[in-house]
Amino acid sequence: MTDKLSINQWAEEDRPREKLMRLGAEALSNAELLAILIGSGSPKETAVELMKRVLNGCNNKLNTLGKRTIHELCQYNGIGEAKAITILAACELGKRRQAEKAEERKSLGSASAIYEYMHPKMQDLDTEEAWILLMNQNYKLIKAERISHGGITETAVDVRIIIREALLHNATVVAFCHNHPSNNLRPSNDDNRLTQRIKSACDTMRLYFLDHLIVTDGAYYSYREQGKL
Repeated sequence: MTDKLSINQWAEEDRPREKLMRLGAEALSNAELLAILIGSGSPKETAVELMKRVLNGCNNKLNTLGKRTIHELCQYNGIGEAKAITILAACELGKRRQAEKAEERKSLGSASAIYEYMHPKMQDLDTEEAWILLMNQNYKLIKAERISHGGITETAVDVRIIIREALLHNATVVAFCHNHPSNNLRPSNDDNRLTQRIKSACDTMRLYFLDHLIVTDGAYYSYREQGKL
């Protein structure tokens, strides 16, 4: 029985680094790109094979890989702390790049645009956070601010802070977002009551309450789109 070939014994056109140089990064699989990052595998498997195994344990989803802890990644034979840190750093850079692209949007005037902006900030949270998005009359973002962390209820969010921040920043449009770490999109009674309190306060101060979005990792619930605003 012959020994398994290491990557440097592969045909040149099959080696990840050489393949990237010839064809560009888009031609490589996720496992091949990650193999370049970690540099080496183990005596029993190449870096590509190792990363295929790790990705398989994440249902071949990079989003799932980014949620793994260093300890969880180190459970794979061939992955030590240094490689685990490298993998998670790459996932974080990908998330930040996604956020930068969202921040370049000229308008946040739709629920989908708000979701694309907020999802990178909320996708990995294990507790609820509440954010306000302050905009001008053209729906261009003036400021995004977290106003609550932990359980979100009608008493945990101070509506006065929302109005104060909107007035201080000369905003005319306000949107409110919070996440459901459980990935359950269904709004609670607290969510409904809070929505009405914010809308009432905005109406009083002649601010346009654009939407309240419940954000999960992959979907959103929009009060505006559901006809509840």
